[in-house]
Amino acid sequence: MTSLASQPEWAAVIDEHAVENATARRLVGQLLAVEVASLAFCRLLERWARGDADPCTPGRRQAALRHAADRVETALAGLERPLGRYLLELEADSAEGRSWFGEPSRAELVDWEPVLDRAGVKVAAHRVAAAYLELAVLVRALEGLSAQVRWQSSIERSSLWAGLFDLRENLLGRALGDLRAIAA
Repeated sequence: MTSLASQPEWAAVIDEHAVENATARRLVGQLLAVEVASLAFCRLLERWARGDADPCTPGRRQAALRHAADRVETALAGLERPLGRYLLELEADSAEGRSWFGEPSRAELVDWEPVLDRAGVKVAAHRVAAAYLELAVLVRALEGLSAQVRWQSSIERSSLWAGLFDLRENLLGRALGDLRAIAA
């Protein structure tokens, strides 16, 4: 069991609306794994975009990208069951609320082809762009939930359901397929 002090701030929203504490704990743990892996994937690409050629060879950079994509893919695969169970338990009783899982911003729309070419990494740039976009939106959305907790702003049950539903649709569909292709 994870103590409340070691949980990310956004976990308080999930805990607050949980029907079963065990389901919430599993969801928080797996969503945290997705967040950590997503940050590592995005930061790797962002370092390359700034010209930081670490690891030092194209082959190692290729391996690093594959490893980062594999970590996210594994975390996402483990998210499907606890997220589905939490959504089922949450059952929004009213019309769908406003999703906290936002749309991409201009900062998340990046053409990764020149960065990948400069890094010597051979992977489909459109897959990297799509995966980066979805993962960056996830990280931003979770930070938004954390901000709501810090500001003591409540989130309605139906809005939490809508955001988690959007998260599932965005990440467990095309993004998972793109990550699998990058990791292969």
